[in-house]
Amino acid sequence: MMRVRLIALPIVLLVISTSVVLAQSTLSPKWEELTGPDFIQAIHQAQGVCVLPFGILEKHGPHLPIGTDLLDVRFAVMNAVKQEYAVVFPEYYFGQIFEAKQQPGTVAYSLATQLTLLQETADEMARNGCKKVVIVNGHGGNNYLLPLFAQAQMASPHDYVVYVIGLINFAGPDRPKLKTKVDGHAGEQETSLMQVARPDLVHMDRAQQESGADLNRDPLPGTVYTGIWWYARFPNHYAGQGEAGNKELGEYDQKQWSQKIAEALKAIKADDESLKLQDQFYRDSQHPLDTKQ
Repeated sequence: MMRVRLIALPIVLLVISTSVVLAQSTLSPKWEELTGPDFIQAIHQAQGVCVLPFGILEKHGPHLPIGTDLLDVRFAVMNAVKQEYAVVFPEYYFGQIFEAKQQPGTVAYSLATQLTLLQETADEMARNGCKKVVIVNGHGGNNYLLPLFAQAQMASPHDYVVYVIGLINFAGPDRPKLKTKVDGHAGEQETSLMQVARPDLVHMDRAQQESGADLNRDPLPGTVYTGIWWYARFPNHYAGQGEAGNKELGEYDQKQWSQKIAEALKAIKADDESLKLQDQFYRDSQHPLDTKQ
């Protein structure tokens, strides 16, 4: 009997350890799909790194879905966390899109609501163990909102750090050449991205039903900014030619996008300085006259 126990024990331990490894490798990265116990394990496996893919609800020409930015950025993030595991927050679309309020399907929350909801979302993520909150932007209209939000974290103490991964500049010697010169919204690049992320929602036959031409109705010099500039140039909320979109370009850009996100997540996991510096800043800011000059 003793010999049986001695032989069986290593086998049991092997089965248990194998089960743990298997469980870790099969954990869903999606916040909403995890059970309570699995969520705890996922946070540990992610080293406290949680990703908030940030999209929007707005018209994307006559041929792409209203949720294009949301669908695209989440697609890129989900591919990135296959390379560098992190917990991914559910669909988030509470961003800045006042410039498209005249278009059907646009959901434009007040600025106060945007900032309050984002702050409370980040706070709640951190309360659940996400000490490194990574916001990945998928919408050009958030280019000013998200850096402002990150900077606003300096106003009061937090026990977590907010990181923002902005829109990337797709480039590379092997990247398929663009066929169009004007390409700002729902044009060649975005159409190509969606042809990979959700080809079932792309209506290429409708791409030419509206014009995406630049009307150049803004007479001011480039040094002057007004909120109406986008409407002045692209009143259809369409900039470019969606019919030029192609899967080859989309596959290249999606791969590059997810790779850049994965690289950033790896660097963020290794970052042990930002929170220390942030804590020191909070302490120093309480006594500015004591700051060495």
